[in-house]
Amino acid sequence: MKKLSFFNKTMWFLNVIATLTLFLACIVPYTSIASLAFIGLSVPALVIINMLFVLYWVLVKKLYLFLSLSILVFGYFTLGSFIGFNSEVDRSLDDEAISLLSYNVLGFHGKNYDKWQISTSKDIIEFVEKENPSIICFQEFRTFFLKKDMLINYPYIANNFENQKENISVNLAVYSKFRVINSGKLVFPNTYNGGLFVDMIVQNDTVRVFNLHLQSLAVRPNNLKYERSYPLFVRLRDSFIKQQQQGEIVRGFINESPYKVIVAGDFNNTQFSKVYFNIKGNLKDSFLEAGHGYGETIKFWKFPFRIDMILTDPSFEVVSHKNYKINISDHEPIMATIKIP
Repeated sequence: MKKLSFFNKTMWFLNVIATLTLFLACIVPYTSIASLAFIGLSVPALVIINMLFVLYWVLVKKLYLFLSLSILVFGYFTLGSFIGFNSEVDRSLDDEAISLLSYNVLGFHGKNYDKWQISTSKDIIEFVEKENPSIICFQEFRTFFLKKDMLINYPYIANNFENQKENISVNLAVYSKFRVINSGKLVFPNTYNGGLFVDMIVQNDTVRVFNLHLQSLAVRPNNLKYERSYPLFVRLRDSFIKQQQQGEIVRGFINESPYKVIVAGDFNNTQFSKVYFNIKGNLKDSFLEAGHGYGETIKFWKFPFRIDMILTDPSFEVVSHKNYKINISDHEPIMATIKIP
């Protein structure tokens, strides 16, 4: 350090902070400390910052680059990649594959919160019918805005509609072209969020599909400037605690399922969270298996996040994964094409 200039000493100090923060992020999925869950949200930014530090030390020809390089390697094997490097696949090439689309439609109100009287159901249903998936998992869904001629190609429907105090977040629906033989609710305590499981006959086999809407962080970007830091921190921490509890409930249902499973929905957290790691277990993440790019499903305060997931039984082959950018709801829809052996 004696040979470093004042500027480089400052850079080294900042480098150490960035490295330690990324190390803490690597611990997040393996700890129940909800106060650390915030760090998991910043993993992509921390990775980029540490990559920049590696580049900087390369340019100034200093061996200090190995600090960030080491944590980047450790993070890759601990957390995995947040970039999909798979090529796009035309799902129409395989007639035996089934497709599942997951979409948080925000109650068909659109993402302009000051224009709640405007319904987006026509645009959303037109998009869904054009994509023509085999199974649709809707979150924050309201039948009030549907017309009789919408989704008529989906004869099998399972839903969980409970409008408590005008809160619609628990409203879930699964529309299927495959025969539904059973369905049930996943009840999450002390929340309006919830889950739904649906057993359906798919190609002479029975598959259990989970449609989830995990605890919302209840933060709107437009309202952040009015929030006080400590109450905001407490509210977010409590949301992370509830997410972890809900993840345990979902994992219990998956473990007890008599059939192979597909899990889809709005996790309200990223792939670097404990709730994601707990629910995923040995399941395949369709984006990591067949997606490409960043996989953004929502933009929060202009920062992109992937919080909508499709997970499948490890014996299933993920043929393709697609992220859409149609800019209707605050979430973007995702669709996976899956081949069941």
